[in-house]
Amino acid sequence: MERVCFQLQVKPDRLEEYRERHAAVWPDMLHALKDSGWNNYSLFLRQDGLLIGYVEADDFAAAQRAMAATDVNGRWQAQMSDFFIELEGRPDEGFLILEEVFNLEDQLAP
Repeated sequence: MERVCFQLQVKPDRLEEYRERHAAVWPDMLHALKDSGWNNYSLFLRQDGLLIGYVEADDFAAAQRAMAATDVNGRWQAQMSDFFIELEGRPDEGFLILEEVFNLEDQLAP
């Protein structure tokens, strides 16, 4: 299982609306994510707008391609694109992927 952590920056004046949108994600978007191979997907938002995402996938690049091919993802990305600072294009294509430098289970494995 591939673990991916990414960063984006939400505009300070859009933080509350961003939270509201993610409190009620469209059911067809939720199902598309799961069906496309996005597992254990979480978003964490700091008060200054720093957004950290975490997802597990058998093949993250394939999971991204599968989501990009769905109609619901295109609609969702179009609505979410204005929430972010310094982002050209769709939010799901602008992730700043962070390097994993430690994982407890990996180090404990025999």
